[in-house]
Amino acid sequence: MIKENLQEVEQRILAACQRAGRDPGCVTLVAVSKTKPVEMLQEAYAEGIREFGENKPQEIREKYPSLPKDIHWHMIGHLQRNKIKYIIDKACMIHSVDSSRLAQAIDEEARKHNLVMPVLVEVNMAKEESKFGIMPEEAEDFIREISSLSNIRVEGLMTIAPFTDHPEENRVHFRNLKKLSVDIGAKNIDNVNMRHLSMGMTGDFEVAVEEGATMVRVGTGIFGARDYTV
Repeated sequence: MIKENLQEVEQRILAACQRAGRDPGCVTLVAVSKTKPVEMLQEAYAEGIREFGENKPQEIREKYPSLPKDIHWHMIGHLQRNKIKYIIDKACMIHSVDSSRLAQAIDEEARKHNLVMPVLVEVNMAKEESKFGIMPEEAEDFIREISSLSNIRVEGLMTIAPFTDHPEENRVHFRNLKKLSVDIGAKNIDNVNMRHLSMGMTGDFEVAVEEGATMVRVGTGIFGARDYTV
């Protein structure tokens, strides 16, 4: 099942890139493996997947020892400051920075491990009360504030668009995130680049690719429905 699902998702990314006139090599598929057992990750790994996304630090910590070390782990869920220590030396990127206190805590843990952690700033483009993230109009000031931290590096923006049965409804949010990224990138803020846009999930990743996503986070489309009892 995973092999066939991956082939379909990759073909849909390719088609979306062709429609938008984009190089497919500029889009990274992050396989969202939250709640999934190691065996399913191994199956995806066997099909060439090296980028995996997890929502909970403890899942990265638990799965990390059992899987090959060339996997790139993406922390994509809301991150509590007291859990940073579990993933600071394991994650390749944290997608969900949404407060100064969190950024400072990541910076402190990264310093202890003598590393610089790439991070994305989570922006609540749809301004949903149920979602985490910086408001779009506050994003530039927030990025300027955290850019002085020496052990993190801001590498772009992330958003979680509203759940919808009609992916076209999210195009405006993806387009606006792209515009925000371009605007901030043009300011040439020290220690900041806007090379990544993490946006689009199983239900809307094609639209996100058409609007400039460099990373799409696909879970159900690869692994099937999640088991939330875990």
